[in-house]
Amino acid sequence: MKERLEALRTEALQELQQVESPQQLNDLRIKYLGKKGALTEILRGMGALSAEERPVIGQVGNDVRAAIEEVIETKQSAFQAAETANRLLAETIDITLPGKQLPTGAVHSLNKVTQEIEDIFIGLGYTVAEGPEVETDYFNFEALNLPKDHPARDMQDSFYITDEILMRTQTSPVQIRTMKAMNGKPVKVICPGKVYRRDDDDATHSFQFNQIEGLVVGPNIRMSDLKGTLLEFVQLMFGKQAQIRLRPSFFPFTEPSAEVDVTCAQCGGSGCKMCKQTGWLEILGCGMVHPRVLEMGGYDPNEVSGFAFGMGVERIALLKYGIDDIRHFYTNDLRFLSQFVRM
Repeated sequence: MKERLEALRTEALQELQQVESPQQLNDLRIKYLGKKGALTEILRGMGALSAEERPVIGQVGNDVRAAIEEVIETKQSAFQAAETANRLLAETIDITLPGKQLPTGAVHSLNKVTQEIEDIFIGLGYTVAEGPEVETDYFNFEALNLPKDHPARDMQDSFYITDEILMRTQTSPVQIRTMKAMNGKPVKVICPGKVYRRDDDDATHSFQFNQIEGLVVGPNIRMSDLKGTLLEFVQLMFGKQAQIRLRPSFFPFTEPSAEVDVTCAQCGGSGCKMCKQTGWLEILGCGMVHPRVLEMGGYDPNEVSGFAFGMGVERIALLKYGIDDIRHFYTNDLRFLSQFVRM
Protein backbone atom coordinates (compact mmCIF):
# COMPACT_ATOMS: atom_id res chain seq x y z
CA MET A 1 0.00 0.00 0.00
CA LYS A 2 2.89 2.31 0.67
CA GLU A 3 4.10 1.88 -2.91
CA ARG A 4 0.60 2.69 -4.23
CA LEU A 5 0.54 5.88 -2.20
CA GLU A 6 3.95 6.98 -3.44
CA ALA A 7 2.91 6.24 -7.02
CA LEU A 8 -0.28 8.24 -6.51
CA ARG A 9 1.74 11.21 -5.22
CA THR A 10 4.04 11.13 -8.27
CA GLU A 11 1.13 10.85 -10.68
CA ALA A 12 -0.87 13.64 -9.04
CA LEU A 13 2.06 16.06 -8.89
CA GLN A 14 2.86 15.47 -12.56
CA GLU A 15 -0.74 16.16 -13.61
CA LEU A 16 -0.93 19.26 -11.44
CA GLN A 17 2.12 20.71 -13.16
CA GLN A 18 0.22 20.56 -16.47
CA VAL A 19 -2.86 22.45 -15.22
CA GLU A 20 -3.73 25.58 -17.28
CA SER A 21 -7.04 26.73 -15.80
CA PRO A 22 -8.88 26.95 -12.46
CA GLN A 23 -11.43 24.42 -13.75
CA GLN A 24 -8.76 21.85 -14.49
CA LEU A 25 -7.28 22.43 -11.05
CA ASN A 26 -10.64 21.83 -9.37
CA ASP A 27 -11.19 18.65 -11.40
CA LEU A 28 -7.84 17.23 -10.27
CA ARG A 29 -8.57 18.16 -6.64
CA ILE A 30 -11.76 16.12 -6.81
CA LYS A 31 -10.01 13.29 -8.67
CA TYR A 32 -7.33 12.80 -6.01
CA LEU A 33 -8.70 14.31 -2.77
CA GLY A 34 -12.48 14.07 -3.12
CA LYS A 35 -14.70 11.70 -1.13
CA LYS A 36 -14.51 9.22 -3.97
CA GLY A 37 -10.99 10.24 -5.01
CA ALA A 38 -7.97 8.02 -5.56
CA LEU A 39 -6.37 8.74 -2.17
CA THR A 40 -9.59 7.92 -0.31
CA GLU A 41 -9.95 4.64 -2.21
CA ILE A 42 -6.42 3.52 -1.22
CA LEU A 43 -6.82 4.50 2.45
CA ARG A 44 -10.04 2.49 2.74
CA GLY A 45 -7.87 -0.63 2.57
CA MET A 46 -6.14 0.21 5.87
CA GLY A 47 -8.60 -2.00 7.72
CA ALA A 48 -6.85 -5.06 6.39
CA LEU A 49 -3.45 -3.96 7.74
CA SER A 50 -1.88 -5.11 10.97
CA ALA A 51 -1.80 -2.85 13.99
CA GLU A 52 1.90 -2.13 13.41
CA GLU A 53 1.42 -1.12 9.75
CA ARG A 54 -1.55 1.21 10.20
CA PRO A 55 0.35 4.15 11.77
CA VAL A 56 3.04 3.96 9.15
CA ILE A 57 0.62 3.89 6.24
CA GLY A 58 -1.54 6.57 7.87
CA GLN A 59 1.48 8.89 8.09
CA VAL A 60 2.36 8.24 4.45
CA GLY A 61 -1.24 8.97 3.43
CA ASN A 62 -1.16 12.29 5.32
CA ASP A 63 2.15 13.22 3.65
CA VAL A 64 0.70 12.48 0.20
CA ARG A 65 -2.44 14.58 0.93
CA ALA A 66 -0.33 17.46 2.24
CA ALA A 67 1.95 17.42 -0.83
CA ILE A 68 -1.01 17.48 -3.25
CA GLU A 69 -2.84 20.23 -1.28
CA GLU A 70 0.29 22.38 -1.23
CA VAL A 71 0.60 22.30 -5.03
CA ILE A 72 -3.13 22.95 -5.44
CA GLU A 73 -2.99 26.00 -3.13
CA THR A 74 0.06 27.37 -4.96
CA LYS A 75 -1.63 26.96 -8.33
CA GLN A 76 -4.87 28.47 -7.03
CA SER A 77 -3.06 31.56 -5.72
CA ALA A 78 -1.32 31.97 -9.07
CA PHE A 79 -4.63 31.80 -10.94
CA GLN A 80 -6.23 34.36 -8.60
CA ALA A 81 -3.29 36.75 -8.99
CA ALA A 82 -3.46 36.43 -12.77
CA GLU A 83 -7.23 37.08 -12.72
CA THR A 84 -6.77 40.19 -10.58
CA ALA A 85 -4.03 41.49 -12.87
CA ASN A 86 -6.20 40.95 -15.94
CA ARG A 87 -9.14 42.71 -14.31
CA LEU A 88 -7.01 45.68 -13.32
CA LEU A 89 -5.67 45.86 -16.85
CA ALA A 90 -9.18 45.73 -18.34
CA GLU A 91 -10.53 48.35 -15.94
CA THR A 92 -7.62 50.75 -16.17
CA ILE A 93 -8.62 54.38 -16.78
CA ASP A 94 -6.51 56.28 -19.24
CA ILE A 95 -5.97 59.52 -17.34
CA THR A 96 -4.40 61.11 -20.41
CA LEU A 97 -7.79 61.24 -22.17
CA PRO A 98 -9.77 64.49 -21.84
CA GLY A 99 -12.61 64.36 -19.29
CA LYS A 100 -16.26 64.72 -20.18
CA GLN A 101 -17.41 68.32 -19.88
CA LEU A 102 -20.57 68.48 -17.77
CA PRO A 103 -22.79 71.57 -17.87
CA THR A 104 -22.43 73.80 -14.82
CA GLY A 105 -25.58 74.98 -13.10
CA ALA A 106 -26.06 78.28 -11.33
CA VAL A 107 -28.41 79.96 -8.90
CA HIS A 108 -31.06 81.90 -10.80
CA SER A 109 -30.24 85.60 -10.95
CA LEU A 110 -33.38 86.58 -9.02
CA ASN A 111 -32.62 84.07 -6.26
CA LYS A 112 -29.03 85.31 -6.24
CA VAL A 113 -30.13 88.93 -5.77
CA THR A 114 -32.69 87.91 -3.12
CA GLN A 115 -30.03 86.03 -1.17
CA GLU A 116 -27.65 88.97 -1.44
CA ILE A 117 -30.29 91.40 -0.14
CA GLU A 118 -31.15 89.03 2.71
CA ASP A 119 -27.47 88.68 3.62
CA ILE A 120 -27.06 92.46 3.75
CA PHE A 121 -30.02 93.02 6.07
CA ILE A 122 -29.24 90.00 8.24
CA GLY A 123 -25.81 91.60 8.68
CA LEU A 124 -27.61 94.75 9.83
CA GLY A 125 -29.49 92.83 12.51
CA TYR A 126 -32.72 92.04 10.68
CA THR A 127 -34.54 88.71 10.73
CA VAL A 128 -36.41 87.17 7.78
CA ALA A 129 -40.21 86.73 8.04
CA GLU A 130 -42.52 85.00 5.56
CA GLY A 131 -46.27 84.74 5.09
CA PRO A 132 -48.97 83.24 2.84
CA GLU A 133 -49.25 84.22 -0.80
CA VAL A 134 -53.02 83.67 -0.70
CA GLU A 135 -54.07 86.44 1.67
CA THR A 136 -57.20 87.94 3.24
CA ASP A 137 -58.47 91.37 2.24
CA TYR A 138 -58.02 92.45 5.85
CA PHE A 139 -54.28 91.82 6.00
CA ASN A 140 -53.59 92.85 2.40
CA PHE A 141 -55.51 96.15 2.54
CA GLU A 142 -57.56 97.09 5.60
CA ALA A 143 -54.85 96.59 8.23
CA LEU A 144 -52.56 98.69 6.02
CA ASN A 145 -54.87 101.72 6.18
CA LEU A 146 -56.70 100.82 2.97
CA PRO A 147 -60.41 100.34 3.81
CA LYS A 148 -62.70 98.94 1.13
CA ASP A 149 -63.73 102.36 -0.22
CA HIS A 150 -60.17 103.78 -0.24
CA PRO A 151 -59.26 105.20 -3.70
CA ALA A 152 -55.66 103.98 -3.35
CA ARG A 153 -56.90 100.42 -3.89
CA ASP A 154 -57.12 101.30 -7.56
CA MET A 155 -53.31 101.55 -7.56
CA GLN A 156 -53.15 97.76 -7.20
CA ASP A 157 -55.42 95.82 -9.55
CA SER A 158 -55.72 92.52 -7.71
CA PHE A 159 -56.43 88.83 -8.35
CA TYR A 160 -59.46 88.16 -6.13
CA ILE A 161 -60.47 84.55 -5.43
CA THR A 162 -63.54 85.54 -3.36
CA ASP A 163 -64.71 88.89 -2.02
CA GLU A 164 -62.40 88.45 0.98
CA ILE A 165 -59.58 86.23 -0.40
CA LEU A 166 -56.99 87.30 -2.97
CA MET A 167 -53.44 86.72 -4.16
CA ARG A 168 -51.38 89.17 -2.13
CA THR A 169 -50.39 92.32 -4.03
CA GLN A 170 -47.44 93.10 -1.73
CA THR A 171 -45.49 91.52 1.12
CA SER A 172 -46.75 94.19 3.54
CA PRO A 173 -49.30 91.74 5.06
CA VAL A 174 -46.32 89.88 6.52
CA GLN A 175 -45.43 93.07 8.40
CA ILE A 176 -48.88 93.26 9.98
CA ARG A 177 -48.80 89.55 10.90
CA THR A 178 -45.35 90.01 12.43
CA MET A 179 -46.41 93.05 14.48
CA LYS A 180 -49.45 91.21 15.83
CA ALA A 181 -47.28 88.19 16.73
CA MET A 182 -44.73 90.37 18.57
CA ASN A 183 -47.35 91.69 21.06
CA GLY A 184 -45.89 95.18 21.33
CA LYS A 185 -42.19 94.17 21.28
CA PRO A 186 -39.69 95.90 18.95
CA VAL A 187 -39.65 94.64 15.36
CA LYS A 188 -36.81 94.52 12.84
CA VAL A 189 -37.63 92.26 9.90
CA ILE A 190 -37.48 91.91 6.14
CA CYS A 191 -40.22 90.10 4.25
CA PRO A 192 -39.25 88.51 0.90
CA GLY A 193 -41.71 86.72 -1.37
CA LYS A 194 -43.76 86.58 -4.55
CA VAL A 195 -46.61 89.04 -5.14
CA TYR A 196 -49.32 89.20 -7.81
CA ARG A 197 -51.03 92.06 -9.67
CA ARG A 198 -53.18 92.26 -12.78
CA ASP A 199 -50.50 93.72 -15.04
CA ASP A 200 -49.71 93.14 -18.69
CA ASP A 201 -46.27 91.61 -19.22
CA ASP A 202 -43.84 94.03 -20.84
CA ALA A 203 -40.22 95.07 -20.44
CA THR A 204 -40.78 96.53 -16.96
CA HIS A 205 -43.97 94.84 -15.63
CA SER A 206 -45.20 91.33 -14.82
CA PHE A 207 -48.33 89.88 -13.22
CA GLN A 208 -46.03 88.01 -10.79
CA PHE A 209 -42.86 89.45 -9.34
CA ASN A 210 -40.66 89.28 -6.25
CA GLN A 211 -40.68 91.86 -3.52
CA ILE A 212 -38.72 92.46 -0.32
CA GLU A 213 -40.10 94.77 2.32
CA GLY A 214 -38.51 95.89 5.56
CA LEU A 215 -40.05 97.03 8.83
CA VAL A 216 -38.54 98.51 11.98
CA VAL A 217 -40.74 99.42 14.96
CA GLY A 218 -39.56 100.63 18.34
CA PRO A 219 -39.04 103.71 20.51
CA ASN A 220 -37.53 106.81 18.90
CA ILE A 221 -37.33 105.48 15.32
CA ARG A 222 -36.71 108.48 13.02
CA MET A 223 -36.65 109.30 9.32
CA SER A 224 -32.89 109.73 9.59
CA ASP A 225 -32.64 106.08 10.69
CA LEU A 226 -34.50 105.09 7.55
CA LYS A 227 -32.25 107.15 5.29
CA GLY A 228 -29.07 105.84 6.92
CA THR A 229 -30.28 102.23 6.60
CA LEU A 230 -31.13 102.62 2.91
CA LEU A 231 -27.82 104.36 2.15
CA GLU A 232 -25.92 101.51 3.83
CA PHE A 233 -27.93 98.96 1.85
CA VAL A 234 -27.39 100.72 -1.48
CA GLN A 235 -23.63 101.03 -0.95
CA LEU A 236 -23.31 97.38 0.04
CA MET A 237 -25.39 96.37 -2.97
CA PHE A 238 -24.00 98.68 -5.66
CA GLY A 239 -20.68 99.91 -4.26
CA LYS A 240 -19.42 102.64 -1.96
CA GLN A 241 -19.70 105.23 -4.73
CA ALA A 242 -23.51 104.87 -4.84
CA GLN A 243 -25.63 107.65 -3.33
CA ILE A 244 -29.36 108.01 -2.75
CA ARG A 245 -31.93 110.79 -2.75
CA LEU A 246 -35.43 110.80 -1.28
CA ARG A 247 -38.37 112.40 -3.12
CA PRO A 248 -41.74 113.06 -1.44
CA SER A 249 -44.42 110.55 -2.44
CA PHE A 250 -47.64 108.94 -1.17
CA PHE A 251 -48.33 105.49 0.25
CA PRO A 252 -51.42 104.84 2.39
CA PHE A 253 -49.47 102.88 5.01
CA THR A 254 -46.64 105.39 5.57
CA GLU A 255 -46.58 109.10 6.45
CA PRO A 256 -44.43 110.84 5.41
CA SER A 257 -43.62 108.72 2.34
CA ALA A 258 -40.77 108.89 -0.16
CA GLU A 259 -39.45 107.41 -3.37
CA VAL A 260 -35.77 106.53 -3.25
CA ASP A 261 -33.42 107.03 -6.21
CA VAL A 262 -29.89 105.70 -6.56
CA THR A 263 -27.12 107.16 -8.68
CA CYS A 264 -27.06 105.53 -12.11
CA ALA A 265 -24.67 102.59 -12.12
CA GLN A 266 -23.93 103.04 -15.82
CA CYS A 267 -22.91 106.71 -15.88
CA GLY A 268 -22.15 107.29 -12.20
CA GLY A 269 -24.61 110.19 -12.06
CA SER A 270 -23.38 112.20 -15.03
CA GLY A 271 -26.41 111.33 -17.18
CA CYS A 272 -26.98 108.71 -19.88
CA LYS A 273 -29.69 106.98 -21.86
CA MET A 274 -30.35 104.46 -19.10
CA CYS A 275 -31.22 107.17 -16.54
CA LYS A 276 -32.73 109.53 -19.15
CA GLN A 277 -29.92 112.02 -18.55
CA THR A 278 -30.99 112.58 -14.91
CA GLY A 279 -28.15 110.64 -13.27
CA TRP A 280 -30.70 108.89 -10.99
CA LEU A 281 -32.68 105.64 -11.11
CA GLU A 282 -35.74 104.90 -8.99
CA ILE A 283 -35.11 101.91 -6.75
CA LEU A 284 -37.74 101.63 -3.97
CA GLY A 285 -40.43 103.27 -1.87
CA CYS A 286 -40.34 103.96 1.86
CA GLY A 287 -41.66 106.05 4.71
CA MET A 288 -42.51 106.27 8.39
CA VAL A 289 -45.17 103.75 9.42
CA HIS A 290 -48.61 105.39 9.55
CA PRO A 291 -49.98 105.68 13.13
CA ARG A 292 -53.14 103.86 12.04
CA VAL A 293 -51.05 100.91 10.81
CA LEU A 294 -49.19 100.80 14.13
CA GLU A 295 -52.55 100.66 15.94
CA MET A 296 -53.77 97.83 13.70
CA GLY A 297 -50.55 95.95 14.50
CA GLY A 298 -51.12 96.28 18.24
CA TYR A 299 -48.80 99.23 19.00
CA ASP A 300 -49.40 102.59 20.63
CA PRO A 301 -48.23 105.27 18.13
CA ASN A 302 -47.69 107.64 21.05
CA GLU A 303 -44.99 105.34 22.46
CA VAL A 304 -43.34 103.83 19.40
CA SER A 305 -42.67 104.75 15.80
CA GLY A 306 -41.31 102.88 12.84
CA PHE A 307 -40.19 102.93 9.25
CA ALA A 308 -40.89 100.65 6.32
CA PHE A 309 -39.50 100.20 2.83
CA GLY A 310 -40.25 97.97 -0.13
CA MET A 311 -38.32 97.04 -3.25
CA GLY A 312 -38.86 94.83 -6.28
CA VAL A 313 -36.16 92.17 -6.63
CA GLU A 314 -36.44 92.32 -10.41
CA ARG A 315 -35.86 96.08 -10.31
CA ILE A 316 -32.71 95.63 -8.23
CA ALA A 317 -31.48 92.90 -10.58
CA LEU A 318 -32.13 95.07 -13.65
CA LEU A 319 -30.01 97.85 -12.16
CA LYS A 320 -27.29 95.59 -10.75
CA TYR A 321 -26.70 93.62 -13.96
CA GLY A 322 -27.67 96.23 -16.56
CA ILE A 323 -30.58 94.16 -17.93
CA ASP A 324 -33.12 96.02 -20.05
CA ASP A 325 -36.11 93.61 -20.06
CA ILE A 326 -37.72 91.94 -17.04
CA ARG A 327 -39.03 89.11 -19.23
CA HIS A 328 -35.51 87.69 -19.55
CA PHE A 329 -35.86 86.40 -15.99
CA TYR A 330 -38.84 84.19 -16.88
CA THR A 331 -38.27 82.90 -20.42
CA ASN A 332 -35.64 80.28 -19.38
CA ASP A 333 -33.25 81.18 -22.20
CA LEU A 334 -30.01 79.34 -21.36
CA ARG A 335 -27.99 81.96 -23.23
CA PHE A 336 -29.21 84.50 -20.68
CA LEU A 337 -29.12 82.30 -17.58
CA SER A 338 -25.63 80.92 -18.27
CA GLN A 339 -24.14 84.39 -17.87
CA PHE A 340 -24.75 84.18 -14.12
CA VAL A 341 -22.69 80.99 -13.65
CA ARG A 342 -19.56 83.13 -13.35
CA MET A 343 -21.08 85.82 -11.12
